[in-house]
Amino acid sequence: MDQAKTITAVNRLAAVKRSSGKSYSQIASETGLTNVYVAQLFKRQAQLSKDAAVKLRAAVPHLTDDLVEEMMLTPPLRGYSPTLIQDPAVYRLNEAVMHFGESIKEIINEDFGDGIMSAIDFYCSVDKMKGVDGKDRVVVTLDGKYLPFTEQKTEHMVSRRD
Repeated sequence: MDQAKTITAVNRLAAVKRSSGKSYSQIASETGLTNVYVAQLFKRQAQLSKDAAVKLRAAVPHLTDDLVEEMMLTPPLRGYSPTLIQDPAVYRLNEAVMHFGESIKEIINEDFGDGIMSAIDFYCSVDKMKGVDGKDRVVVTLDGKYLPFTEQKTEHMVSRRD
C-alpha cells in the first residue's frame, strides 16, 4: 500500500471513529481488544481479523465495507514518522523507557535469563487510575512473551544441514 492511500484510509477511519462518539477504550471494551490495539487498527498499524471485524462493526456501525476490507486484506504499515518523537507524550514515553530500560533489562535477565520481551507476541494497554494522592495516573502495560536468546550451534542451523 502506498503512503498516500494509507493516509487517506487513516483519515477516513478517524472520521468514522469521531462520528461514533466513542473512545478507543470504549471500543476496546465492546470488542474484547486492548485499547492500544484498537488505536493501531484505526491507524492502520495492525491487521483486522475476521472475528474482530464482526465485533468492530457492531461497536462502530458507520465503518464502511471498503474500510473494513482494507483493514482486513491490506497489510498494515507498522512504521512511524521520525517526527513523532517531537510530540511531548511520545517523547516522555521514550524518555521513560530510556531512563528505566537498563534496570528493566537487568530484571528480565535476573528473573528469566538471557533474553528479551517480544514486541510481536505482545499486548499493550493504557489505563487511567487514581493514585494514592487522589491524582490521575497513567498506567501503561507492556505485556510481551519472553524470548530467550539461543546458543548458536551449527548443528541446529537448517541452512547447513546436508
